[in-house]
Amino acid sequence: MTDTSSVVGIIGGTGLTTLSGLEVKGSREVDTPWGAPSSELIEGHLDGQPVVFLSRHGNPHRIPPHEVNYRANIKALYDAGVRTLVGVNAVGGIHSDMGPACVVIPEQIIDYTWGRASTFFEGDLESVTHIDFTWPYDQSARDILIGAATAHGVPFAGFGVYGATQGPRLETAAEIRRMERDGCDLVGMTGMPEAALAAELGMRYVCLGLVVNRAAGKSDHIITMTEIEAAIEQGMSGVRRILEVSMADLGALASLPQSS
Repeated sequence: MTDTSSVVGIIGGTGLTTLSGLEVKGSREVDTPWGAPSSELIEGHLDGQPVVFLSRHGNPHRIPPHEVNYRANIKALYDAGVRTLVGVNAVGGIHSDMGPACVVIPEQIIDYTWGRASTFFEGDLESVTHIDFTWPYDQSARDILIGAATAHGVPFAGFGVYGATQGPRLETAAEIRRMERDGCDLVGMTGMPEAALAAELGMRYVCLGLVVNRAAGKSDHIITMTEIEAAIEQGMSGVRRILEVSMADLGALASLPQSS
């Protein structure tokens, strides 16, 4: 471990409420000016890299996407020293290359959510702040995840536009057709405002998505939890493998200038 390595944060989504392989050093409940995060912070080492893990939906899985306290989650991780953050997301595949159990490392996002507390910059401010959000996912971190998936034979798509919807219901077939016309390749419910909040704090943020179903209207059957659970069981091992072999490189990003 070098002195330039920072703490890497991992936010686990559906199917990743705990992180196997993590050498746990301790856990603690924390508070923030925006309330308590979804779960306690689990601190430890993964492949020798200091890691802080947080379960986005709580453990057990109990908080729906539209009720996640995203501001508290991001601020708690930032206060714990996290400057490089991996958001693990269960998603639906819109693009034909993104079938169940495929890992996706998207490059862009479109926000269809509404009514969520989505910024730190509100209230009694001295000045209005507008962050640049042209590239929502850090390219250096994306390159590391893509390299890990390639080297270890994990089926993945290294491109894509993530469409973030409100939830907790799944989308209609017509909504998916609209999103596809908009340019979306995958759909999920937790990508925003998580990515924007990380950007507001100057954190490197990257999404590691796992396709758990074809999006509505993209298969000849309705979406079932049985299908989703089977895809999680099949694909989560690849997600964990990518995380394990990426840790040291992600930690070393602290010494590099922010990528665009």
